[in-house]
Amino acid sequence: MAKIPGGNFRMGAEGPECWKADGEGPVREVNVSPFWMDRTCVTNAEFAEFVEATHYQTEAERFGWSFVFFNQIPKAHRKSLRLGTVAGLQWWAKVKKADWQKPGGPGTHIRKQMDHPVVHVSWNDASAFATWRGKRLPTEAEWEFAARGGMDQQRYPWGDELTPGGKHRCNIWQGKFPDEDTGEDGWTGTAPARSFRANDFGLCNMAGNVWEWCVDWFSPDWHVVESHDTRVDPQGPKTGTARIIRGGSFLCHESYCNRYRVGARTSNTPDSSTCHQGFRCAMSAG
Repeated sequence: MAKIPGGNFRMGAEGPECWKADGEGPVREVNVSPFWMDRTCVTNAEFAEFVEATHYQTEAERFGWSFVFFNQIPKAHRKSLRLGTVAGLQWWAKVKKADWQKPGGPGTHIRKQMDHPVVHVSWNDASAFATWRGKRLPTEAEWEFAARGGMDQQRYPWGDELTPGGKHRCNIWQGKFPDEDTGEDGWTGTAPARSFRANDFGLCNMAGNVWEWCVDWFSPDWHVVESHDTRVDPQGPKTGTARIIRGGSFLCHESYCNRYRVGARTSNTPDSSTCHQGFRCAMSAG
């Protein structure tokens, strides 16, 4: 884990590229106490240790299916699957027996991806792992403070330019979404958890690769009210129906979902799992 110093920072984002319905703004000054953050997302190898020690069964395993993006499904299996019909979801399929060990469903396996982030883990699964390790999920404010690496209001964990010097710094979609991912950054699915250059706090892949669960309930406007609860070690609203996810994933593309920006946010229900959703843990310092 990396020791994150804490302090005041300007949280959130504003501007034409932001998603107003997500509640990215307003930009506000928030204070975060020092804490520890995993340098990488939890890997398949680490999650396997957890399962072996506790015999834990993920919600995807108990439900018998999970959501898989169509290009992650073996071509031989695609014709027999029904893709989504809702706009914005038409490239997703509910794949039977897709889970953390078979991220693309039957015919796929993590044997050669043990250093990749574990996926198909719900918020409940992530919380169970964190508790087992004596840790917890980060708050949204902690996550963003850590992702910024000590910089102020930059667009990405490394600065404002997506590909400084023409070099890729994160694993996102290149090409025409959703039909062709050219993999110019080196990957067309998940990348190893310790990929690309770490930010100034020593954290890897705080943009792209996989979405990361935070502990907070989601609200588009809870943080608009200026109060101690929203400005000093904020924990998010006390109730809700969905939990915060941050950082974007390998499926993000500027034409569809530019939420790999540091200030971007969205959510998912706590029992949901997908092929591009993982997590990292945090611990309070002292």
